Amino acid sequence: MPDTHRRKLPIGIQTFSDIREGDYYYVDKTPHIERLINQNKYYFLSRPRRFGKSLLLDTLRCLFEGRQALFEGLYIHDRWDWQQRYPVIRISFADGVMQSREGLDERIREQLRVQREQLGITQHHKTDIPGEFSALIRAAHQQSGQRVVVLIDEYDKPILDNILVPERARELREGLKNLYSVIKDADPHLHFVLLTGVSKFSKVSLFSGLNNLRDITLSPDYA
Repeated sequence: MPDTHRRKLPIGIQTFSDIREGDYYYVDKTPHIERLINQNKYYFLSRPRRFGKSLLLDTLRCLFEGRQALFEGLYIHDRWDWQQRYPVIRISFADGVMQSREGLDERIREQLRVQREQLGITQHHKTDIPGEFSALIRAAHQQSGQRVVVLIDEYDKPILDNILVPERARELREGLKNLYSVIKDADPHLHFVLLTGVSKFSKVSLFSGLNNLRDITLSPDYA
């Protein structure tokens, strides 16, 4: 007899565990995720809002954290080393509207504090934002013995929220550049990096020399 059980549609749900544990339909994207992880280290992906970027990042977070039960029955389950667990740093600018450089800096510091807390990192020497981000990556690597996964969601939203006020948008762009500039020099401590957003800003101006960032926005492999 065919299975007539009707699952729920996961409309608006951005949390992988909610979908997998809540009896929702899930289209298995893990073949693409396995290819993504094995082909390169640094990625950039642009998609419109509500196209599943946040869900993709949460799926990656669960995978790298070794939450094996969530992947039962999926393609990647028998192709992943579940003994390896990686520290994950996830930063998101999806919520709220930041209308000043001070507000942006405060949001970044708060997110770095939350990430330290979640990773159990107690040592913290307050410095500038690049210093705090760099120290977090190094500490996560040292504490776990595994290189770090960095996932950044809506990397460009603070700029887009202020795009009609060019001077403010430039100030916020410089604040974000301050944060993202850390990634290049942190290479020895990083295992995987993915940044997502709506727009495709110049990699030269915003990512400060991160010229090995592979843009998969128009790649047929990830369409």
